[in-house]
Amino acid sequence: MQLYEYKIIDSSDVKSAGMFKGKKREDLEAYLNELGLQGWELVNVDFRELEGEFGFSGIMKKAIT
Repeated sequence: MQLYEYKIIDSSDVKSAGMFKGKKREDLEAYLNELGLQGWELVNVDFRELEGEFGFSGIMKKAIT
């Protein structure tokens, strides 16, 4: 039986270009791609856009080997 590890993520985990600059689509994509390279798979996500800034919360899973 395969076992999984889970991780809850959200926009606050994403580094942005500066303290007073919002997170852009490219920032979010880079963050999610980095997690994917570490073996994490996004299984649930809630995306939102407010005044040109993107935000999200989600659940990732990774197989335990």
